[in-house]
Amino acid sequence: MSQKIKLFIYFFIISFCSFQLVAAKGLPTKRAIISTTYELIKKQNFTVLPSPDVFEKAMTGFLKMKEDGLVSAKKEILSIIDFSISSTKERLWVIDLKTGKVLYHTLVAHGRNTGVEYATKFSNIPSSFQSSLGFYTTGNTYIGKHGLSLYLNGQEKGINDNAKERAIVIHGAEYVSEDFVKQYGRLGRSLGCPALPMNLHKDIIKTIASNTCLFIYYPSQNYITKSKFLMEINMSYN
Repeated sequence: MSQKIKLFIYFFIISFCSFQLVAAKGLPTKRAIISTTYELIKKQNFTVLPSPDVFEKAMTGFLKMKEDGLVSAKKEILSIIDFSISSTKERLWVIDLKTGKVLYHTLVAHGRNTGVEYATKFSNIPSSFQSSLGFYTTGNTYIGKHGLSLYLNGQEKGINDNAKERAIVIHGAEYVSEDFVKQYGRLGRSLGCPALPMNLHKDIIKTIASNTCLFIYYPSQNYITKSKFLMEINMSYN
């Protein structure tokens, strides 16, 4: 074997081992970030928090989106909606990841054809009047029929990428309130939009606008296995 071939093999092995070492170090680093942030959130003594599993998924997607340049590097805001929770409960969290502070924790509506009290069915199809799961980036604000509203950009093909075509946006609605829950035993429903309480929607929209991450969760194995932003978790489970 020639000296050049020996050197090539040597450098290939060294490079491969270095790559494997970096890759091995990368995942624990992300897990450490996720764990540390979650501990900061827990210290605020909120009655209800995203479960560790939901938070891990949300953060995994956020970090991937950050790597891909999809979300603002300056404005590290993560919004999580857990649609496995009753619509009568506060199931939206807006979190400042720089400080670990929960900025808002409130009610949020799901689509008319997604369920009654609980969300169970999801769609990316126009006129389905169902909510869509997955990762979104927030766009610009505008004034529409619901007042101040916020465009959403679905980032997952076949899952939520029809958000703009379907006019899925964040807006305020009178049917998203404790009074509505007391009267009807559930929250009102939208045409697929994650609608917010009228007394909070403006503040929340201003906080999360302009390329921040929104994760809408439901324990759908079909979604979880297909999501390009959760591939790292799927690989670690297999």
